[in-house]
Amino acid sequence: MLNKVPEVTIYFWVIKILATTVGESAADFLNTTLGFGLTGTSIAMTVILAAVLVAQFRARRYLPTLYWSAVVLISIVGTLISDNLTDNLGVPLEVSTAVFALTLAVTFTAWYAKEKTLSIRSVDSSTREAYYWLAVLFTFALGTSAGDLLSERLDLGYLRAAAIFGAAIAVVALARYAMRLNLVLAFWVAYVLTRPFGASIGDYLSQASDDGGIGLGTVATSGLFLTTIVGVVAFLSWSKRDVAIAARIPAPDAV
Repeated sequence: MLNKVPEVTIYFWVIKILATTVGESAADFLNTTLGFGLTGTSIAMTVILAAVLVAQFRARRYLPTLYWSAVVLISIVGTLISDNLTDNLGVPLEVSTAVFALTLAVTFTAWYAKEKTLSIRSVDSSTREAYYWLAVLFTFALGTSAGDLLSERLDLGYLRAAAIFGAAIAVVALARYAMRLNLVLAFWVAYVLTRPFGASIGDYLSQASDDGGIGLGTVATSGLFLTTIVGVVAFLSWSKRDVAIAARIPAPDAV
C-alpha cells in the first residue's frame, strides 16, 4: 500500500491543533451539555472511532477525509480516557500523566524494535499503521492529562498553560532548525505538545469566566473549529497539497 499519513505541512499542524481543541470541547459538550455522561460518551465515541479505523485500515492510500475523521475521533476518545481515569476512578493527574508517558514510550520501543523506524513517511503496512494509531491515541491521552495537570491541578489557568506548551513547541522547532535535532524525534515531541496546547486553548475559549475561560461555550467552540477543519480538509482533498510526498516510499529515517 502507499503511505497512509499525509505530508507534514503547515496544514497538517493547523488541523492537528484544531482537532485537539475539538477533542477537548466536544468531549465536554457530549458529556456535560448533552448529559450523556462520561461512560455513555466514552462507549459511543469508541464505537464510532472503531468503525472509522476499520475503514482507514482498509484504505490502500491516504484519504484526507477518512484520515482526519480518525484523528478528530481519536482526540475525543483520548480525552475521555484521561477524564475517566481522573473523574470516575480517582487517579491523580500526576499518575495518569506518568502512566501515559510510559505507555507511549513502550509503544515507540515496540514499534522501533519491530519496524526499525518511527517515521510517518513509512506507514505503508498494516503493522506500521497499527503502531501509528496506537501512538497517536496515547499522545492524545498523555496531552490531556499533562494539560489538565498544569492548568487545573497546578492552578496555572488555561491561558498560561497554553503559553507554556506553545513556548515548548517553539523550542522544539528552534532545536530542529538551528541545532539539527533529529527530525523524527522533533516531530513526535511536537505532536505530543500540540495536544495540551490545543486543549488549553479549547478550554480557555469554552469555559466560563469563573473557571478561567472566556465563556464561548462548548457548542460554539466545537462548531467553530469543526467548521474550520472541514474547510481545510476539503481544500486538501481538492488541491492534494499534502500528498505530493506522502505517496512516495521514502528513506526510513525521514519523518
